[in-house]
This record gives sequence, structure tokens and C-alpha cells, in this order.
Amino acid sequence: MEKISPNSKMTSARAGRSVTLVGALVNGLLILLKLFAGIFGQSQALIADAVHSVSDLFTDAVVLFGLRIGQKTPDEKHQFGHARIETLASAIVGLALIVTALYLGIEASLNIHNHTEYHPTGLALIGAGISIALKEALYHYTVHTGRRIKSRLVVANAWHHRSDALSSVAVLLGVAGTLINPSWHILDSVAALLVSFFIVKIGLDILKSSLREFTDTAPQKEILNKISDCIRSVEGVFDMHDLRVRTSGGLYQMETHIVVDGQLTVVEGHRIAKVVESCLSEEIEDLDRVIVHVDPAIEEKKPD
Repeated sequence: MEKISPNSKMTSARAGRSVTLVGALVNGLLILLKLFAGIFGQSQALIADAVHSVSDLFTDAVVLFGLRIGQKTPDEKHQFGHARIETLASAIVGLALIVTALYLGIEASLNIHNHTEYHPTGLALIGAGISIALKEALYHYTVHTGRRIKSRLVVANAWHHRSDALSSVAVLLGVAGTLINPSWHILDSVAALLVSFFIVKIGLDILKSSLREFTDTAPQKEILNKISDCIRSVEGVFDMHDLRVRTSGGLYQMETHIVVDGQLTVVEGHRIAKVVESCLSEEIEDLDRVIVHVDPAIEEKKPD
């Protein structure tokens, strides 16, 4: 049973590519903006933030690759589809977030230790403000699209946009503090260090989710119970066993055995299996496919 049709997958892939291309365009413009404002606004922090934005272009390329390959329909060599490519791309995005955060954190720590002073101008403040506004808007646009098309990869990229916005917030606070009182120059580095910890957590969460898919980890117990309740609620199903559920590309793939009256015809048993599939399709979100095996009940175990 296929809940998500190939046409639907193609539409989702196009939506994912479109939002990612918009993000890549915005990232390119922001790199130029931050470099200009950082150089002429005398802000080393904003220049470093521009370097951080370069990593966004890398992750955008990874996302585009993951969406292009991961959304392909099954073929002779990849009979379960290519969704794991999207999972791999999500893991790369998570690693990129962690590496970026470590870079920002180490640089901030060194600046704090060395008492590095920056004396930026109002131009740097404007550049950081524009960056925050654009990246936060891009985050909301991307995360909304990712959730709508059920793509963890696109959602992961949205968090990369937010990490850039947060690093710009650190720059904004540092620049503003320095403009108010030059002796507060350390605020920039302290804020950047705090933000780096937050970004590391996001990256680890994304990486953990990807690793769960790679290792075919079962979903949470609540989901398994919901699946079991749905199957057992179907009229004609005496029992169920050997439920197996895994996640691929953010979607559930499952198989299960149902026990029915052994005296039923093949056609009747098949009909009950189809009802089970329909129930799961309606009750379980993010369902990609389900295989239902029909087993005959042992006479003495049938309910009265």
C-alpha cells in the first residue's frame, strides 16, 4: 500500500528545491552584505559572520542534492526508493551545524581570553540587523515548507538558517554594546559563545534523528501502540504479531501479521487486510507503505 503517490513526492521535491534555491540566493546576498558592512563598518565579528554564511551555501547544495536524489521513485537497483539519501544529507547538515558552532565557540573563547577589542560603527549594526531579519524570515518560510512536505532535510536546513540569524544576533548585541560603551566590547564574544552552545544542540538533535533512521530504530512506544490499536480495531482481526516499523526519509515503513478466521476465503482475508491498510493510512501520519500478512487462527484460539 502506498499512501504517498509518486506525483505527490515529485511535488514535494519541487517545493523543497524551490525554497532551498531561495535560501541560497538570500545567503549569497547576505555574504556580500556582511562583508561590505563588516569591512567598512570596522566589525571583525560581522566579517566572521559572513564566513559563517558561506557554510549555508554548502548546506544548501547538500540539501538540493539530497532532495534531487532522495525523492526519486524506486528502481531496479533501489527497490525501496532513495529516501536514505535524504537522511544522509540531513546528517551532513547536522554535522555542518556542529562544526560551525565549534568554530564560532572557539573563536569567541579566544577573543574573551585575549580581551580582543572591536570598535565598529553604525554601518555594522545595520548590516547585522538586516541579516537577522532576512534569516529569520527565511527560517520561517523554510521550516513551514519542510513540515508541509514532511521533509526532515528541509526542516534541518531551516534550523541552519536560524543558526545564522542567532550568530547575527550575537554580532548585533556586541556592536550595539560597543557603540553604547566601548568598554563593553566583550559582549560580542560572550553572546557568540552562548549561541554556539545552542547551535551545537540543534546539530546533535538533527544528527541523532538521522542516525535513528540509518539504524532502523523503531518509533516511540506511543506510535507503536497507536498502530497496534488501529489494527486490532478492524472487524475480523483476532490478533496481530510481528509488527515491524522503521523510518526512511522521515516516513514510516511497516509490516505486520494479522490473525483472522482460518475458514475465511482468500478473498475475504485479503479484504480484511485492505481494511487494516486503510485504517493505518487514515490514523498514522507520515505513513509511506505498509505490508499486511494474513495468518489463519488456530481453531482453539479463536474468540467465542
